Amino acid sequence: MKKYVLLTVVITIVLSLAACSKSNDKSKDDGKKEEKIGYAINNLNDTFQTYILEAAEAEAKKQNIEVKVENAKEDLISQQDQVNTLIQNGVIGLIVVPVDTSAMAPITKAAQDAKIPLVYVNRNPYAGKEKEMPEGVYYVGSEEVTAGIMQTENIGDKLKGKGKIAILMGILGNEGTMKRTEGVEQTIKEKYPDMEVLNKETAEWQRDKALTIAENWISTYGDDLKAIISNNDEMALGAVQAVKKNKRSDILITGIDAIPDALEAVENGDMASTIFQDAVGQGGGAMETVTALLNDKAPEEHVKYVPFKLITKENINEFK
Repeated sequence: MKKYVLLTVVITIVLSLAACSKSNDKSKDDGKKEEKIGYAINNLNDTFQTYILEAAEAEAKKQNIEVKVENAKEDLISQQDQVNTLIQNGVIGLIVVPVDTSAMAPITKAAQDAKIPLVYVNRNPYAGKEKEMPEGVYYVGSEEVTAGIMQTENIGDKLKGKGKIAILMGILGNEGTMKRTEGVEQTIKEKYPDMEVLNKETAEWQRDKALTIAENWISTYGDDLKAIISNNDEMALGAVQAVKKNKRSDILITGIDAIPDALEAVENGDMASTIFQDAVGQGGGAMETVTALLNDKAPEEHVKYVPFKLITKENINEFK
C-alpha cells in the first residue's frame, strides 16, 4: 500500500513539473521579448553614433523588442563576423552602421541568405546607387553631400569668398567622408573660386588625431590658414584644441553632428558652426523601418533621408 502511495506522489510531482515547463515554454513563445534585432555599430566611442543607437533602442522598447548590440571598434572583419554571429543567434532583423561603406556586400548577402530585413543607418553603402538596393535592404540617414555644402557656404560667406582652408576627413572609403568632402570641394569650385584647399587629411573621426593634424597645419601654413572644415564634430573639437594651444583666434572651424560639446563651442565662439544631424530621426527611423518590414509593411522607398540643419551662434538656442 505504501508503495502505491509513494508512486502516486512521484507521478503527481512529475506531471506538475511538466505542466510548469510547458507553461514557461508557452510564455516564451507568446512574449515578444524573445524577439531580438541585431544592431552592428561601427564604434561605441563615436559619440554621435551612440545617440543614434539610443534612439533605436528607445523605439524598440516601445515595441517590446530587445536590441542586441555588437561593437566593431572600426574593424571591418570584426563587423562581418559579428553580423554572422547575430544571424546565427536568431535575430529577426539587422541594423548596421557600416565600418566601411565600400565593403558591405558580405553583410548584405548574409542578411539575404538568412531572409531577414537589413537596414543600414547613417552611412549609406548604396550612395549614388540607390536604385540598385536589393530587396529587403533599406537605408535611413541624411544626404551627406548636403552637409559639406552647408558647412562651406557658412565659412565661405564669413571669409567673404576668399581664404585658404583645410579639411579634416573621416575614415577614408566611408560614404560620409567621401560625400561630405565632395560637398566642400564642389562648393569651393562652383561658388568660391578665390578660396583654396591647402590640405586634407584623415583623422578617422577622432578628436585626438585631429588635434595633432591641426597643430601640424598651423605650424606649416601659419597665417595663411583661415579655416578648418571638419567631416564631424569630434574632429572639429580637436581642431579647436589646437587653435587654442597655438593662440590663433582667427581660424574658423566648423563640424557636423551637433553633439553637446560642439553646441557649447558654437555658443562661446570657438566654432563658427555645426550641422545638426537628427540622431532620433535616424535611429528611430531605422528601427521603425525594420519593424515595418517584419510586419509585412515595407516602406515605398528603400531610402529615407533625414534633413540637415545649419547651427550658428544666431540660432543656437533652438538646439539647446
